[in-house]
Amino acid sequence: MSANDRPSGQQTKTSATHESAFLKACRREPVPHTPVWFMRQAGRSLPEYLKVREGIAMLDSCTMPELVTEITLQPVRRHKVDAAIYYSDIVVPLKAIGIDLDIKPGVGPVIADPIRTRADLARLRDLTPEDVHYVTEAVGMLTAELGPTPLIGFAGAPFTLASYLVEGGPSRNHERTKAMMYGEPELWADLLDRLAEITGAFLKVQIEAGASAVQLFDSWVGALAPADYRRSVMPASAKVFDAVAPYGVPRIHFGVGTGELLGLMGEAGADVVGVDWRVPMDEGARRVGPGKALQGNLDPAVLFASTATVEAKAREVLDAAAGLEGHVFNLGHGVMPTTDPDALTRLVEYVHTQTAR
Repeated sequence: MSANDRPSGQQTKTSATHESAFLKACRREPVPHTPVWFMRQAGRSLPEYLKVREGIAMLDSCTMPELVTEITLQPVRRHKVDAAIYYSDIVVPLKAIGIDLDIKPGVGPVIADPIRTRADLARLRDLTPEDVHYVTEAVGMLTAELGPTPLIGFAGAPFTLASYLVEGGPSRNHERTKAMMYGEPELWADLLDRLAEITGAFLKVQIEAGASAVQLFDSWVGALAPADYRRSVMPASAKVFDAVAPYGVPRIHFGVGTGELLGLMGEAGADVVGVDWRVPMDEGARRVGPGKALQGNLDPAVLFASTATVEAKAREVLDAAAGLEGHVFNLGHGVMPTTDPDALTRLVEYVHTQTAR
């Protein structure tokens, strides 16, 4: 792809962002230190977040560019992490195309009219940049403020979005989701294909506005066996990754409880595979295979222990990742709401100091 053909938003190879430790690690290049960021680093663990969000509903906050910018920047200022993660929610694109949903405190996304029949698919129309104009505005504001610090765009993966849509909300066992996947495979495939189109469009908006990398969250896909993932989910996830491939930005894939799926998640098209805390990083690398960077994977609960314990467990992660082609230090899932923010700040400093080259 020539410079003239490059989609807008792609980082040039001379930019300071392109040379950041985070993007170098994603590209499996030598780094000055192991880069660190945390899933859910922007949010409920920070008192400054609680202050600015006071009285504002979650989905409303995601449509306010100045507020999104402030919340996204908060952990970068406080913790000195190597990347920012765009503040949003995985259901934002669904809300933007007119799906009647709300995020209920203590519950999660709740869908008023679940998707259960072929006729329901008509409600899943294409997402346009105009539907999420506030995202374009916020990403532009963020990249201006972040300077050389990369911004990670993100979206929910088709399987996880489908689970919310079919179940009507969070589910422990995904009964209706699996019933459709097993019992109505053509309807299921068409549902995931539509969601892949919407998700790809949502990520494109973020990249074209200036995001330097993207992460696809498949929060619930760990509920599946590998054969079911390969047959019924992987084609849609691959379609999302293929949609953003021309931009040349690193593509990260993460799911919870996905130890048995790591190789397939990399095969779906990710450049970086996120590993949760259940699988050591060296074993994760064996399962994923060569040619991919890895991200992870300190147990978020460890942050409630003493500083000495946190550092000892972080050292275990770093030692297990020592032979990897590329490693981005992260938690094995998101920051818990009652985590002491100072523990995160100390952890960033510890990783940076221990891995300085």
